Parts: sequence; C-alpha cells; structure tokens
Amino acid sequence: MGPLVFLIFINDLDSDLLSSLLKFADNTKVFMQVNDEQDREQLQADLDCLTEWSEKWQMPFNASKCRVMHLGRSNNKFEYSMRNHKLEVTNEERDLGIIMSSNLKPAKQCQQAYAIASRALGMIHRTISFKTPSVLLRLYKSLVRPHLEYCISAWSPYYVKDRALLERVQHRFTGMVPGMKDLPYEDRLAQLGLWTLEERRHRADLLEIFRMYKGLSLTPFSQFFYTQSSQQYQRSLSKDPEESLLIGY
Repeated sequence: MGPLVFLIFINDLDSDLLSSLLKFADNTKVFMQVNDEQDREQLQADLDCLTEWSEKWQMPFNASKCRVMHLGRSNNKFEYSMRNHKLEVTNEERDLGIIMSSNLKPAKQCQQAYAIASRALGMIHRTISFKTPSVLLRLYKSLVRPHLEYCISAWSPYYVKDRALLERVQHRFTGMVPGMKDLPYEDRLAQLGLWTLEERRHRADLLEIFRMYKGLSLTPFSQFFYTQSSQQYQRSLSKDPEESLLIGY
C-alpha cells in the first residue's frame, strides 16, 4: 500500500504548472522550451510553485540534489533556483539507471553498459567450471545481455564505435564457449542460435512500430509515421525515386 498511497499523495503535484512534468516514484522532472527571458520566468515560477507545494505538504525537495540540464546548441543557459538555492548545471545525469547527456549522445551510457556487462562476463568466466554451451548460454542471457539492452529504445547507439563497443561483449562471450574460439563470429552466433545485438535492436524497433500501428502503444503512430495508398506511392516513385525512399518517416 505504501507506494500506492505515495502516488495518490503526489498526484496533484503538477496541477498548477504550465511546464511539462514527468513523475516516476520519487523522481520528478520538469521541462519546457525556453527561448527568451519570459520563458525563463515561467519555468522559474513553476519551480517556485513546486517548492510551495512541497513545503505545504511537508515533503520539501532536496535542492542540493536538484540539477538543471540545458539542451540545444542555441540554449541561453539561464540560471534557476529552488528555495534561494541556485541549481547546479550538469551535462550528464543518471535517470532511472540511464546516463542522459546534454548533447543527447549515448556514448557514456554505452560505456557504462559495456563495463557492467564485461564485469558480469568476467565473473562467469572465473567462477563457472562446467562450461558447456547450454550452461554458458543461459548465464549470458540472464546475467550479461540484459545490461546491454536495458531501456535500449531510449539510448540505442547510432555511432559505429558505440555499436561495436556493445557487440564486443557478445563477441567475447562466444569466444568463451569451448571449441568456438577460432571460429568466425558469424559462425559462433549460428551454432549458438544468437542474433547480433544490432539485429535484436532492429527487431525491437520493428515490434514497437507494430504496436504503435495497432494502437497497443501509448505513443500514437501518427506522431512519427504516416500511411499512403499504393497508388500514391507509385506516383511518388515515378516522380522522384530518391524522395520516395523517405516516405513514411
């Protein structure tokens, strides 16, 4: 009952705000597009409103743990405060286990996932003596690969170096299996019945698009895609073949 009562208690936290707000347990994020001084004052007013709410209901925010992240190259990087405490500006912040960067690049998260997965793989290599393919495969899928795919839709890497870094973990794992060290990576995957991590990410993206198209996702399909008839597609293809490649995105 504790978590449920807490959610009910903070349900009206954003009732008087003009900014957008995301709540997850005791983690709260406030954000809005700030283009000028007027927008800055509005965001500061919303922060003041949150502070008043917290003091009224005797749940004061820990201002020393609250931070500001500025996004965008043309960001004016205004200053903000809570309870007369100037909020610290950060370029990286851990959000629900994911490292978010102000440049929106997933490099730090990829490095973290690689480090944690590598430690788990090393632990398996040191402590497991009965290294049969079936045993190692179960351990890899349960203890290693989840670290490489946790919330992957939010930080899926798009740089080659980041994709290669994550794939290196699975490459090491397949080399641990007896009798497979000298085989090409593709042959190891085929014998173990594994896909590359990049193939698994593509599959997850396609499944999410399918759920959006069928209305099974909270994100509407029309927010990212649009549909057209086959006749419309053929007409666009005959006009400009290169442009037709972009249809649907």
